[in-house]
Amino acid sequence: MAYMTKGFVKMTWNDFQTKFQLIRDNKAFEMFVITIIIFSSLMIGIRTYNLHPMAENTLLFLDYAVTLFFLIEIIIRMAAERRLIDFFKKGWNIFDFVIVVVSLIPLDDSEYALIARMLRLFRVMRLISFIPELRVLVSALISALPRMGYVALLMFIIFYLYAVIGNLLFGALNPVLWGDLGISLLTLFRVATFEDWTDVMYEAMTLYSMSWIYFVTFIFFSAFVFLNMMIGIVVEVLDEEHKKMEAESNAGTLAEEKGAQASYEQRMEAEIADLHAKLDLLLKQQQQMKGD
Repeated sequence: MAYMTKGFVKMTWNDFQTKFQLIRDNKAFEMFVITIIIFSSLMIGIRTYNLHPMAENTLLFLDYAVTLFFLIEIIIRMAAERRLIDFFKKGWNIFDFVIVVVSLIPLDDSEYALIARMLRLFRVMRLISFIPELRVLVSALISALPRMGYVALLMFIIFYLYAVIGNLLFGALNPVLWGDLGISLLTLFRVATFEDWTDVMYEAMTLYSMSWIYFVTFIFFSAFVFLNMMIGIVVEVLDEEHKKMEAESNAGTLAEEKGAQASYEQRMEAEIADLHAKLDLLLKQQQQMKGD
């Protein structure tokens, strides 16, 4: 009796899991979740304005409703997995889970209210886990960081050398821009971003007429060489991520085709077996009729 009850409970839970899987994989449900994420982000933006108390209360109610929806949605996705641990094997699932848990921090007048409101901003980042192209971009960025780190290190070395030289050459001319190493680095960052860099250069040229070489060579390295190296790394990694996504998509399509082919072959074998059984029955009936 206990075994039958256990089997019934297991069968019922499997039925629920199947339904949860259908909900999770439904495109309409996915689009609805994306709509709620965008709506939640708009609510956060609206709350930055001075609103009527009634509007504030309405937005607070909607915020609790959205939080409840996200909680139900993540529970459905967790329940759809055959094993709970399978849900946490995917990095994007962990990302969504953390955001939903953080959203459960209450929005009251406590000292954590400001932190809770700021953390709710990360809800919009859940769009990354739902939109494949955004996932590819983020994955490419993460994959490119180690390579970009070496370029950034080389860039820092160039910045450091030019900052020391700038301090030695122009420190007495304008201590506000070249007073020490830190200030010189900030000035060079300003030059690299083309923020009124000509004013800095012309001021330096009043002391050293050939100082334009210093600024032009620095801009050549920082704005052209290193920037293009960064872009090249990102483009290369992005192309690799696109190829991986296409390979995974093709593998999924191939698996579906194999599954459909296997299902078709099983149906054909079942039909052939059924035909053989009917044929055997007809032969037996025919033999009986001849015997009579």
